[in-house]
Amino acid sequence: MLKGHPKGLYVAFFANMGERFGYYTMLAIFVLYLQAKYGFSATEAGAYYGGFLFGIYFLPLLGGIIADRMLGYGKTITLGTIVMFIGYLMLAIPGQAMIMTVSSLAVISLGTGFFKGNLQALVGNMYDDPRYNGNRDNAFNIFYMGINIGAFFAPSAATGISNWILGKEGLTYDPRIPDLAHKFIEGNTSVTAELAELAKNQLGTTVHDLARFSHTYIDTLSASYNAGFGIAAVSMIVSFLIFIGFRKYYKSADITEHQKSKDENLKSQVIVLKPEETRARLIALFLVFSVVMFFWMAFHQNGFTMSIFARDYTESQISNFTYIFFDLAAFLPLLAAIIGLIMIINKKTKPKWKLAGALLLVAGSSICYWVFSGYEQKMNIAPQMFQHFNPIFIVFLTPVIIGFFTHLRENGKEPSSPRKIGIGMILTAVGFMLLVGASVNLMSPKELQGGVSDVLKSPYWLISTYFMLTIAELFLSPIGISFVSKVAPPKYKGLAQGGWLAATAIGNLMAGLIGYFWDKIELWQFFTILVVMCLLSAIFIFSILKRLEKVTD
Repeated sequence: MLKGHPKGLYVAFFANMGERFGYYTMLAIFVLYLQAKYGFSATEAGAYYGGFLFGIYFLPLLGGIIADRMLGYGKTITLGTIVMFIGYLMLAIPGQAMIMTVSSLAVISLGTGFFKGNLQALVGNMYDDPRYNGNRDNAFNIFYMGINIGAFFAPSAATGISNWILGKEGLTYDPRIPDLAHKFIEGNTSVTAELAELAKNQLGTTVHDLARFSHTYIDTLSASYNAGFGIAAVSMIVSFLIFIGFRKYYKSADITEHQKSKDENLKSQVIVLKPEETRARLIALFLVFSVVMFFWMAFHQNGFTMSIFARDYTESQISNFTYIFFDLAAFLPLLAAIIGLIMIINKKTKPKWKLAGALLLVAGSSICYWVFSGYEQKMNIAPQMFQHFNPIFIVFLTPVIIGFFTHLRENGKEPSSPRKIGIGMILTAVGFMLLVGASVNLMSPKELQGGVSDVLKSPYWLISTYFMLTIAELFLSPIGISFVSKVAPPKYKGLAQGGWLAATAIGNLMAGLIGYFWDKIELWQFFTILVVMCLLSAIFIFSILKRLEKVTD
């Protein structure tokens, strides 16, 4: 999987991993922060969530133009890292007014716009070299792993710092308290008895001043989320140092067509397409962009309605066995043990690596059991912890998917990139069908009125959904980025990657806007809307398949 790639890929891999760790640390708690700090409803928080994601993924259009026409890829990426650091640092300040929060989000979005699309374009440039061109799709799958390794650790980092700060004040996380506390502060006395009981559970004694408790809990929980945003700022420093420290490995790819045209020694390398070729490629890109919007609209429910489903409709107290999958102290050793077992049973593994596999199996199993033995029969989980399943599934399934596609390519049966994208849309629909099944006969969000459902579902419903969405993502996202890098007219490479991200931005905006229906219809009906939209998108892309495949020949 790692053979036949330039060293610059691994610089991009780790720089991207650091940036995505920060981003997903922030995103894991963003909606929860808005609701805890400002008392927003799901619809209100969803509007900010969708707007922020729109900015994050739309501004790469601006970043692509700046890189293509002015600064080049490397300088624009470096500038973006610095701007993101400033934005996360602003967001980490406790007690800020909403205007400061919005300003922080705008700065983060601008920095991401400079960074994200241009890093993808830089990776694509590396594979214009004939020595590496055949590995383009695999390269973007590997690059995508960097995103998800960072994203895997993000929810645990956000949860760990939040629990630590709450613990310093003698508090623990309870998803019911923020909403009740805001209602009590606003004068809703109907919540007094329930809030008093929860406050007593927190402090171990009867609380007579519920207003003070409400303010303390809201302020402490909000500050704990601010600390999570501070972790994101630190991760930007790491990403910055990696990218500028190992520039020599990607320097040869850090050049745009505009820069080539200004250099007498490189003018002969400028690729000029016929107008009709450029038009055909741009139309193909636009058609693909129009499909992926609906994938991201559905997929990015992970930080919105799926997080709310985790909080309000899913068991927060789970068995000690299930808790293994939520606790990195046990889960990582378990994964190490699984890797060791695979190394042992793989017939192609050399004897010395089989021995290493045996050591991993024994050590991982032992550590996992030791951690597990310290659990209570029932353990509590925070809703944002569900978000670490997608990235860890990405990391483990990527080698499987790459191996599968490589096997098909060697036998002349590998599907084209557009066909893979269509299959990904179908798999996305299947993933949300699981949530449709889980939601039948549950109370609607409107009936709950901000509370927690009396009927709570097993966490395995959400875990299974994340598993299906991960497979869909591997068929669609890294393949789509690879498709853009291959099809984009040379002088528009940065802009084209920005276009891919702009399509993602529109999907993210739709992810928030569709939240309008969250508390208007039944729960199963909401998830059915997502299923139908994904299936219609799949039908559309298969209907234009020949046109898309023609530009890749």
